[in-house]
Amino acid sequence: MHEQTACLLLRFKTLADPVRLRLVALCRRGECSVSELTEAIGQSQPRISQHLKQLCDAGLLERFRDGKRVYYRVPLSAEQAARRLLDLLPGDDPVMVADAKRLRALRGSGRAVVEVAAGEQASRAVYRLLLELTVTAPIGNLLDIGCGRGRLLKLLATRANRAVGVDVDADARQLARADLMLSGLPNCSLRNGDMYRLPFADGEFDTIILDDVLADASDPVRALGEAKRMLRPAGRVFVLQALRDRAVMELQRSLAKWSGVAGLRLAPARFAPENAPEWLLCVATRTDANAEAA
Repeated sequence: MHEQTACLLLRFKTLADPVRLRLVALCRRGECSVSELTEAIGQSQPRISQHLKQLCDAGLLERFRDGKRVYYRVPLSAEQAARRLLDLLPGDDPVMVADAKRLRALRGSGRAVVEVAAGEQASRAVYRLLLELTVTAPIGNLLDIGCGRGRLLKLLATRANRAVGVDVDADARQLARADLMLSGLPNCSLRNGDMYRLPFADGEFDTIILDDVLADASDPVRALGEAKRMLRPAGRVFVLQALRDRAVMELQRSLAKWSGVAGLRLAPARFAPENAPEWLLCVATRTDANAEAA
């Protein structure tokens, strides 16, 4: 039997179980932990874990660890055949609708109120500037390094093929994961990661944001070099930096120097808000982009 045919038969067999079908429907909405799936489906954890293993074996879900928790999701890189199969899942099935409602309630109950009034005008100015810059070229695959609670992922994910946020703060990742799922953004993923050594392939991303992490970094050149490694030849790095009490001209000179050493060309900075700057945003591109594209 042809390998693709055998794979399709395995997936049909795996999805023939109603509980596994419900689990896949939930994981299409975003990354879910075993405990969340257990609560939402209403079955024991050992049984849910067994179902999840079968779904992973069939390539319908992927498993990853984030700190002490294990999460499951539909692979963002799922091949076309798997996507077509999962697209057949009915969105209006009463059982699946009820499962999703319970999952949203679980996520909502653990979600802290994180809206901050202070700096709101500056945040809106940053958002407008980012939206303006990302209209000029496709976002493609997006990586936000230092994503915190996922505010920029939430802003840009609808225009990205895939959006990944990296942060060392486990609580921030949990809040971001809940907020992104509640916002209906299933193409987002959260990861724990060291910005000097990230678990992604060379040239994996079209757009990378260094989200207020560079000025205080112990080795900013290395962080920029790692961003360059993961950036596609025609991609862009957005260096977003809060000014706080920093000397603006000195910060700009430092960013230009670090970028040059890392092999990135930095465009002139833009500021938000323009009348009373609190944020600086620079766009960097690879200096070897033309050579690699040729």
